[in-house]
Amino acid sequence: MSRTRFAVFALVALTLAVVQSGHARAQDVVKIGLVMPLTGVLGPVGKQAVAGARLYMAQHGDMVAGRKIELIVRDDASVPDNAKRIAQELIVNDKVAILGGGLTPSVLALAPLVTESKTATVVMVSGTSIVTDRSPYFVRTSWTHAQQASVLADWAAKNGSKRATIIASDWAPGHEAAGVFSASFTAAGGSIAETLKVPLANPDFAPFLQRARDSNPDTLFIFVPASQAAILAKQFVERGLDKSGIKLIGPGDIADDEDLPGMSDAMIGMITAGFYSAAHPSDLNRDYVAAFRKANANVRPNFISVSAYDGMHLIYEGLKATGGKTNGEALIEAMKGMAWESPRGPMSIDPKTRDVVHDIYIRRVEKIGGELYSVEHETFKAVKDPTKIANK
Repeated sequence: MSRTRFAVFALVALTLAVVQSGHARAQDVVKIGLVMPLTGVLGPVGKQAVAGARLYMAQHGDMVAGRKIELIVRDDASVPDNAKRIAQELIVNDKVAILGGGLTPSVLALAPLVTESKTATVVMVSGTSIVTDRSPYFVRTSWTHAQQASVLADWAAKNGSKRATIIASDWAPGHEAAGVFSASFTAAGGSIAETLKVPLANPDFAPFLQRARDSNPDTLFIFVPASQAAILAKQFVERGLDKSGIKLIGPGDIADDEDLPGMSDAMIGMITAGFYSAAHPSDLNRDYVAAFRKANANVRPNFISVSAYDGMHLIYEGLKATGGKTNGEALIEAMKGMAWESPRGPMSIDPKTRDVVHDIYIRRVEKIGGELYSVEHETFKAVKDPTKIANK
């Protein structure tokens, strides 16, 4: 063989090797797509989730089971149709193997798509109970509103509350939180004076707070998204309800850790039921809070951030269990029953419902080191979604 022909063959062989190597590297990449609200009414929610997911990767690296992890983040602007379109583009065009889901309406819009494509999807934000029933490829690491509302209703009834008024955002999570609280509270011997629904977009809580005061309750149960907690707190004080003697209670959303530092001291004493507080007393959480604040301009992590952080943990552990395989059925099967210690405390995935099981804490807003925090006082261990238990 002449030197020229040998050189040509060598060049072709080298080219093929490079192409094959590149193809192998492409196959070794596991793409995870996060479809989150980064703008729009609930933009702050998505930003906390993305920050939590990125922190997990920063701490645990981007290699799992011999495969490189690539995180692709897309903004659905809190619009379900956007979420569905973006997820389809991620699956078809970007070859994303795993999805991370955001708000309830957006996740519900994804259900037919992920079921058809058999894409494992970790619900990192939505807390509406029905979500995991909508697709066998959904598994949740966030929470359910029913978990928090049922615990709080029982606690309130046992601690002096007899007549409650409910103010809740007019969308699926608000309906669920209000409905479960009402049912649990009345079952425990209390009564509901009135249930008021507040528009989700551009809310003005003042008239609803005044109407609630006029209904003469001893307790006011409020559910609003975390990003609206500061507005609510401001108007609660402006309407003088902090001096009315009415007890203010609600799920963890109304004492959101990102908003609490800017709230009035009038919030001191407010009781909430939640699964995560930046003041959770564990070394793991103290390290998490310090790392999150360092990576995010000293912003305090909230319950949404830790839900996405745990979502990434579940994905990593699922990939380890499958040896890096991204088959949707295999991944979901591997995730069922997984348990670990989170910055929130112990948690697991119910193998039957694919839903989160974790501790729910009764917390009181207190001032620590000049800042407001939700301080845990009582713990309800390993709480499952009560709506799923009731329906079994």
